[in-house]
Amino acid sequence: MSTTLHTEIVRDLLKLAVESGASDIVIKSEKPGYVRMGGRLRPVEMDPITCDHAQAWVDEHVPRVFKDKWDKDGQVDFAYADEVGRFRVNAFHQRGLVSIVMRHIKSRPPTFEELKIESETLIKMSQAKDGILLICGATGSGKSSTMAAMLNWINQNMDKHIVTIEDPIEYTFSDDKSLFQQREIGLDVPSFEMAIKSVLRQNPDIILIGEMRDKETFETAISAAETGHLVFSTMHAATVAQSLTRLFEFFPPEQIAQARRQIAGSLRGFVCQKLIPALEGGGRFAAHEILIADATVRNLILDGHNDKIQQLLEASSDSGSKSFNKDLFRLIKEGKISKADGLRFSPNPPALEMNLKGIFFKT
Repeated sequence: MSTTLHTEIVRDLLKLAVESGASDIVIKSEKPGYVRMGGRLRPVEMDPITCDHAQAWVDEHVPRVFKDKWDKDGQVDFAYADEVGRFRVNAFHQRGLVSIVMRHIKSRPPTFEELKIESETLIKMSQAKDGILLICGATGSGKSSTMAAMLNWINQNMDKHIVTIEDPIEYTFSDDKSLFQQREIGLDVPSFEMAIKSVLRQNPDIILIGEMRDKETFETAISAAETGHLVFSTMHAATVAQSLTRLFEFFPPEQIAQARRQIAGSLRGFVCQKLIPALEGGGRFAAHEILIADATVRNLILDGHNDKIQQLLEASSDSGSKSFNKDLFRLIKEGKISKADGLRFSPNPPALEMNLKGIFFKT
């Protein structure tokens, strides 16, 4: 089967990226392609990709249901797959030229072992009967992969009906002990809002919402949690403190008191994640800040003492909660990351520096 020149150019770039283990591909018109490897953006030795070729590639491969959106809005999200692999695509215009950013999606969901992350607390959280679990971090921090590993563990160990709402689908699950229904916005359901409104009628035990994006989405998650469902979702926030603040930002001031009751009752925990360069052998290790919403945490949220949450994270605890500094300290001591990188990624470098000298303050 013959292919057009623009398809061949992009396919060669994607093949190189996948074979090199790159996570992302960036195409900017009139520039060579770029790939992100180990968190670093690197240029590819190739001729510049013209705007005409970038435009033609999007026009040819954007799904028909999204064609009007691309023509009208000049930006679009969609999934693309060929023999090279599967990719999440965001196409947009900048200064009148077409740019394309693609994330390589591995179809098989990862295991905790493959992600090199400690699983004990995450498995405990995955066994919650109901409530809301939020996986947080910046773009590219691996939060979707961690959430997929948690669902993968559930699939291998529990009999659950799981409905996912994603834009687009990132990992495809094969039914094992659990049964998956994966709905992609634009292909399986016209809008995120419609998918959210109908999900409770689809008899799920577990609901995955791709991103906690607004008040309506969060209120649906609360309703689901209050009626006995477990809800997984992601949120763009760097720390537990930021994550909790963002939840309350969904609500106007006059609804904060009610929001405290709802959040305290439905929240089961936060997992915040950063990817730190490995000390040896390339790759990255995940550092986590984890908050388990036990009785103490629920009471602090009810009483509006969100500022005291950080003290709990820093304190020694058997609940599984921990601060970023505690996890960075562990990774440094285990020789997995450098001290310099630990301090660079720490939300409180002076405190971590003191910890590394053997000085710990009681909280």
